[in-house]
Amino acid sequence: MKIRYTFYSLMLGSLMFGQESLDFSGKKNLVSPEVNGKNVKFQLLAPDAKTVKLQGNWFPSKGMEPGSVDLQKDANGVWSFTQTDFTPDLYTYSFVVDGVKANDPNNAYQVRDVSSVMSMLLVDGKQSENYKVQNVPHGTVSKRWYASKGLKEDRRLTVYTPPGYENSKEKFPVLYLLHGMGGDEDAWMTLGRASQILDNLIAQGKAKPMIVVMPNGHTSNSAAPGESSKGLYKIDMRTPDIFSGDMESYFKEIMDFTESNYRTKNDAKNRAVAGLSMGGFHSLYISANQPKTFDYVGLFSPAILPPDEKKSAVYQNLDSKLKTQQTNSYKLYWIGIGKTDFLYKNVEEYRQKLNKMNFKYQYVESEGGHTWSNWRTYLNEFVPQLFK
Repeated sequence: MKIRYTFYSLMLGSLMFGQESLDFSGKKNLVSPEVNGKNVKFQLLAPDAKTVKLQGNWFPSKGMEPGSVDLQKDANGVWSFTQTDFTPDLYTYSFVVDGVKANDPNNAYQVRDVSSVMSMLLVDGKQSENYKVQNVPHGTVSKRWYASKGLKEDRRLTVYTPPGYENSKEKFPVLYLLHGMGGDEDAWMTLGRASQILDNLIAQGKAKPMIVVMPNGHTSNSAAPGESSKGLYKIDMRTPDIFSGDMESYFKEIMDFTESNYRTKNDAKNRAVAGLSMGGFHSLYISANQPKTFDYVGLFSPAILPPDEKKSAVYQNLDSKLKTQQTNSYKLYWIGIGKTDFLYKNVEEYRQKLNKMNFKYQYVESEGGHTWSNWRTYLNEFVPQLFK
């Protein structure tokens, strides 16, 4: 009996020290968020709080202030709010307790967008089915470092290889997928759900197996926050490299690394470049400056803002570069923008330029604004059209 007691004591001690967050109190935990079809209930135990608000990316914003709604407190000190009209998608949210922002302590699923970490939920349905991990063959996601001679440092990128890549000798086309001003090489994998979308589209036979390369578009950062020698610095998306031309100028280093380290098909009909917001701006100028390199170009809510032409030659003579790109007979030039996106007018003016040139492009206008909801949708629609 003594031996058995000692064994159980050791096992319990191991659990306690091996998992610091284990709870043996027997208390019933709140379920938050509680998702039931279109209905989602949010709950927070905060008996001493005076006010609790829910901020969510689905609420209309109030200027620069995110939209929010008040929660109601019951007799047990539990604050709650239920919404009954969610559409299938991925959502992010936070609580604001007496003016202090906090994540949902009952929800382990969180994502980072720029310097904000938010709780996440997924409402199931047709629109969001490709954002889920399905029981299909899965690709491999790797974090790789490449040497940039132009920027004089090693830089990190994320690479998706399709299911079965490791066990085959086949060569694959490549999509270079670029993030926005607030992102890094992790953004498309976390908020964008890129690997889930690729896995599911390939399994459905809607997309060709492809390699997807997601670099860090902030050339003054070698990697995502906390993943480089800069250490744990305060995150600011307004890095000094924006509109410097460095990303566009040294992009070929990323291509050279990819084509030297992966089995790729190295011609224009097997290369695509696409990006959201700042990444759409990069994609526009990368493809315009390398007019024989990409047959597929995707501009998702592109930040078509006037660059400082004095800083880099890549921004000069855009019209003539577009004319050369047009002459080289690309296969798809795809533009998507939300109706309420703050960049809508800029994109409209760019389209007018293309129309005057008879520059052929495919245009998608969606509901909503400058949101990941739109960018996931655009990726889901753009990828099936590649490498046909």
